[in-house]
Amino acid sequence: QVQLVESGGGLVQAGGSLRLSCAASGRTDSMYLMGWFRQAPGREREFVATIRWSGIGTYYSGSVKGRFTVSRDNAKRTVFLQMNSLKPEDTAVYYCAAALRIGNLWLESSYSSWGQGTQVTVSS
Repeated sequence: QVQLVESGGGLVQAGGSLRLSCAASGRTDSMYLMGWFRQAPGREREFVATIRWSGIGTYYSGSVKGRFTVSRDNAKRTVFLQMNSLKPEDTAVYYCAAALRIGNLWLESSYSSWGQGTQVTVSS
């Protein structure tokens, strides 16, 4: 099992930046992907970005590509989500998730461990 703890959320004006962090513990050597999802009020949770835990590979949703960057620090067992040019529609609770085996990286069901979420609010 993998335990995940997010941090770094907050309130920012449109056009601003935030960096989210997700610290992993437990069976991190078994992780295949670490991803970010978000859920806005009244909407379903949606895929944001994901990164392979070893090797090379990052993937983004169309709505954040070019503005968000996912990266990792394996030594610190931490994944980051750098969010630039934030828009009010980016307002949501952001969740970190870990996948322990190969699956469809856009689907929630591919990820078996989840953090508690961190709130990001972008004001206009």
